[in-house]
Amino acid sequence: MLSAESAAVVRATLPAVAGALDEITTRFYGAMFRDRPELLDGMFNRGNQASGAQRRALAGSIAGFATALLDDPDTRPDTLLDRIAHKHAAVGVTDDQYTIVHKYLFGAIAEVLGEAVTPEVAAAWDEVYWLMAGALIGREARLYQDAGVGPGQIWRQWTVVERHTEAPDVVSFVLRPADGRPAPRARAGQYVSVRVLMADGVHQLRQYSLSSDPGGDMRRITVKRVVGTADTPDGEVSNLLHDQICEGAELTLSAPFGDVFLDDPADATTPVVLVSAGIGGTPMTSILAHLTTLGSPRPVLVLHADRSPTDHALRTELGKLVGELRRARSVFWYERPGPEEPDAREGLMNLDGIELPEDATVFLCGPLPFMREIRAQLLRAGVPAQRIRYEVFGPDLWLPGPTT
Repeated sequence: MLSAESAAVVRATLPAVAGALDEITTRFYGAMFRDRPELLDGMFNRGNQASGAQRRALAGSIAGFATALLDDPDTRPDTLLDRIAHKHAAVGVTDDQYTIVHKYLFGAIAEVLGEAVTPEVAAAWDEVYWLMAGALIGREARLYQDAGVGPGQIWRQWTVVERHTEAPDVVSFVLRPADGRPAPRARAGQYVSVRVLMADGVHQLRQYSLSSDPGGDMRRITVKRVVGTADTPDGEVSNLLHDQICEGAELTLSAPFGDVFLDDPADATTPVVLVSAGIGGTPMTSILAHLTTLGSPRPVLVLHADRSPTDHALRTELGKLVGELRRARSVFWYERPGPEEPDAREGLMNLDGIELPEDATVFLCGPLPFMREIRAQLLRAGVPAQRIRYEVFGPDLWLPGPTT
């Protein structure tokens, strides 16, 4: 609960703080990495730092949390907190690191806002920070406990037993625990972090969705090679995995985390709609494979968009899984259709004319512009916002409101 005194101060200063958050977070990361360079070794992804994605995600989460507290001081934005907690657990964040972040974040706030940061203002925002940090620490402790690991002790060695090319720029790796112990529990739709040593001696990590049924002791991740643009660098981890990792190699994987997953008792009957584009189809394949393993009676609608059938990773497997479920059907869209999928639709995904099952839980994953557009179409079609669950690859730069 945010105190009434602090709520008044935060409300008055939120426009100024929010307007300066980009500069604040830039200075924050610069100072923290200057003094604590070890945090760049296996904790923060350099690509996200270079592109500004991590900075913008932090700014958005702070502003979003503060705004939610002002809207209702007695509640917390649980969806936002759960998403952040899973991301933190997947990289091994520990309680003591919140004190480090506090030091550098509030130092940056003081630098940027100067004399506007009176003791009263500092105390109010300090309360906001520790309310958010305390909520995250509690959630992360429960996630570690549920995963059967100590705080931050998330890493295990896995052996690559198979490597498969799925599309021109997509490769799958099938893995099993190198120590022979059982694989940790995972839920369909969740992800793992992969931690690799780069040529310059720095560890880097990236999250990848599990792309197969998470039951048993084998796991599969499906990795798209990230090619840089004029504004963003090549993906360090994806390119290393594509170029250097073959059968017999070992990879360091985290325990599985992720707040978007199929919670599916065997007797569940509510419909499921899986909506994806591009490499966003990987968690959907995991969910579909799990439903198939269960022999689920649930109605399942699979909607996927891609550049072409050739570019559609796991396309053949997806079709096979749909065929094994007696109440499943699929619709594909391709910008460049091909004879491999004669019934596919041409162009970008458009839900006009698609019969969406009532009371369905919708899982959504793909590029941000795609998710924004399809979420809007789903809302217009009458799907309640609370039934649309989305997964963002990388820092979450999209925090949609209830109706946008």
